[in-house]
Amino acid sequence: MADAREHVLTGTRGTIAVREWPRERPRYVALVVHGYGEHVGRYAELAGLLREHGAAVFGPDHMGHGASAGERVLIEDFEDVVTDVHAVAELARSAHPGLPLVLIGHSMGGLIAARYAQRHGDELAALVLSGPVIGAWELPGRLLAFDEIPDTPISPAALSRDPAVGAAYADDPLVWHGPMKRPTLEAFERTLETVAKGGDVGRLPVLWVHGDDDRLVPLAGSRVGVERLRGDHLTERVYPGARHEVFNETNKAEVFADVIHFLDGVLTG
Repeated sequence: MADAREHVLTGTRGTIAVREWPRERPRYVALVVHGYGEHVGRYAELAGLLREHGAAVFGPDHMGHGASAGERVLIEDFEDVVTDVHAVAELARSAHPGLPLVLIGHSMGGLIAARYAQRHGDELAALVLSGPVIGAWELPGRLLAFDEIPDTPISPAALSRDPAVGAAYADDPLVWHGPMKRPTLEAFERTLETVAKGGDVGRLPVLWVHGDDDRLVPLAGSRVGVERLRGDHLTERVYPGARHEVFNETNKAEVFADVIHFLDGVLTG
């Protein structure tokens, strides 16, 4: 989207690049939290949908990701990333005071968003989790068992049934295509435990969307985390045959409609 704006914030460990998809007279603010190894620019279609629905949309590139500072894909403490996301929320709120804030997190972004909701849930109107890395996610433990982390990057085919999605991902210079790093894997393990012990989100409305053929963040393990995190108002949508990135799947129109329906219910009370 040509009219996206760029901001630079001072993050906990260097500068954080923030993208804004503005809208005149928005009725709410949506904050998009991207996943591991990628960047928020991959969410332009989702941002466009949300903007048409009435949102001003913001999203950072996390430390070590996209256009933000830091060693690539190195995250030593996810609490710092949550703090950075909170700074983006403050930027959004300063531009649009008093509007409801919706937090949308995908994959690793779901872990960050879940922890954000535990720390700052009273500031949110709703939480949307897409293929969230919470609950029983076995990958960090498997990789940490090796003396040297295997160089097994994410398979583009695991993202979506649409081959164009995988091809664009493979060709994206802002996406990390190398191995995971030990400190990041250790941080994943710690934060999975922190979120598991961090309590539920109470009355905060939660929408959980997940593909039942997600091979990167399997449905069953994520469900363990959702059941711990959920409060009084959980909406669940599982899509048969869908892979990891449901916002980029062949049935994305159905997913987008479910998100909009959920947000309508939240925003109209």
